Amino acid sequence: MKEDKDTAPAERDGKYEFEIHYSGREVNCKVEKEQNKLTVQIDNNINAELTIQEDGCLVQTGGNELADSAIDYIKKRILG
Repeated sequence: MKEDKDTAPAERDGKYEFEIHYSGREVNCKVEKEQNKLTVQIDNNINAELTIQEDGCLVQTGGNELADSAIDYIKKRILG
């Protein structure tokens, strides 16, 4: 029997790809979620690492600095 978390794609580990509005234009964003880490690549030249805190917040822990609005959008897309 599958647990609820196994049926909700946003909660599973995996790779995600979507468009994001960044620096005044729409660019490709790739995110790989593994446990509580998100590895982000925006427009093939911006790389960052985000960590999911116990309270559900995302905190940037490495890479190029991302705008808060970009982090919020990624959180919405990946975590719901």
